Amino acid sequence: MKTFVIVGGSKGIGRSITKNLLPNNKVINLSRSNPDSTDKNLTNYNCDVLTEEIPLIDNADGLVYCPGSINLKPFKRLTLEDFRNDFEINVIGAIKAIQALIPALSKSESGSIVLFSTVATSLGMPFHASIATAKSAIEGLTKSVAADLAPKIRVNAIAPTITNTELASKLLRNERMIENTIQRHPLKKYLNPEEVSTMAEYLLSDNSKSVSGQIFKLDCGIVSLKL
Repeated sequence: MKTFVIVGGSKGIGRSITKNLLPNNKVINLSRSNPDSTDKNLTNYNCDVLTEEIPLIDNADGLVYCPGSINLKPFKRLTLEDFRNDFEINVIGAIKAIQALIPALSKSESGSIVLFSTVATSLGMPFHASIATAKSAIEGLTKSVAADLAPKIRVNAIAPTITNTELASKLLRNERMIENTIQRHPLKKYLNPEEVSTMAEYLLSDNSKSVSGQIFKLDCGIVSLKL
């Protein structure tokens, strides 16, 4: 039985990843809110990784850093504080978690780290300057840390389009916005958390043991296709 650390495993994509992993693995969740599961394989630490020390974890086979932000404003209305906050949540928190977990992951025969980017790093989109900047840093971090930690620990990132989570609820808050979102994507859909968690589970597994330093776009065709 493997042990996986999920930062932000109580909501959204993190909750779905936790749910997928729990039947056959031990999961350690670090988040500010309690998960809705009481599974015997789940250990929960109430922890804000940005402001508190990360608990000492002796052994881990994988780390998933899920916290993110959707701070959409016209560039002229974005403040330096907006950029700092998004960078802290998305990048500094990930760096802190990775550095804290390297000793535990190094003990594994197949250590794996999964981070999250966004399709907005590949597609110029209005109102996305702050989050695209932070997530572009995540993509650079993914590749650089993958090189630093090879061959012992693999590092990959997932770059999803809009996913039906609480974080994205403002973008899907009525039928008109939902239909516009569907029509913008060539596959005429947006993501559900289970699709993203399935990709994360694959990247944590031994089935992806030859994959590192990659950014996987779950884009419903919006980046790759023009119909």
